[in-house]
Amino acid sequence: MPDLVIRKYDVLPSLGRQMVLDPRSLAYRRRYTGSPLRATEWAPKVPVLDQQDLLAQGIRTSLLAPGAPDVDALGSCTANAATALVSVLHDAETLTAKGLDVTDGIAAEEWAIGLYADATRHDQWQDARWPSDDCGSSGLGVAKALRARGLCDQYGHATTAEELCQLLQTGPVLMGMPWYQAFFEPTGAHALLDDIPGWQDSPIAGGHEVCITALESVTTDTDGSLIPEQTILRARNSWGSSWGDVGEFRISLALYQALRDEIDLVQPRLDAR
Repeated sequence: MPDLVIRKYDVLPSLGRQMVLDPRSLAYRRRYTGSPLRATEWAPKVPVLDQQDLLAQGIRTSLLAPGAPDVDALGSCTANAATALVSVLHDAETLTAKGLDVTDGIAAEEWAIGLYADATRHDQWQDARWPSDDCGSSGLGVAKALRARGLCDQYGHATTAEELCQLLQTGPVLMGMPWYQAFFEPTGAHALLDDIPGWQDSPIAGGHEVCITALESVTTDTDGSLIPEQTILRARNSWGSSWGDVGEFRISLALYQALRDEIDLVQPRLDAR
């Protein structure tokens, strides 16, 4: 196994991302080519999923995985984010053939839980696996799980703001990030996480994976360089549609840059894109 960069976070019912960086991934980094960056939006076909309140949704994990107890929540954010992303890559017929019913949020959440189990098996750096342990998983692990299921051909990476914006020109992007305690309560449906007073001074609650679905606005200066504070990303969360802006939230590229050392970006994709 190569020398991985691993940062483990506490796994909570709403948070379960672990940061795993493989140096070999840099060979698949999609460097910024200087091409124009435009506002883009990608619409997941699945409803906003909810990795919490599973029992209230009628989801019994004991029926999904032999030996699993029934729990009310799982640290399955990587798989939930990946489910939203893969629903953009394929048409509904293809997804149905793969067992993902995009018309039924509960069925899609159950599918995501199965993907979570796969992701923990692909995270070979840790001994724990779900369903025996709610151990969390990584963006890299869930990308490998999607590829093993034939749902993506490859996955690329970005390490700069420009590279992230370039990836968003061709599809949604998985973002693993540290989740500060203050981020649980955005100041308004359309507000940025940046706008939460004193977020930098609140403790890190854990690691979280989300699906960036839109580059909402792109602002550049006179020489064409991005203005991070005025370039805005929108991301799909997996805590139900009552959280944030119908289940989504916004950050600026400036926030991404501030947290960059603890963020990883991976884009499962098809060769045709």
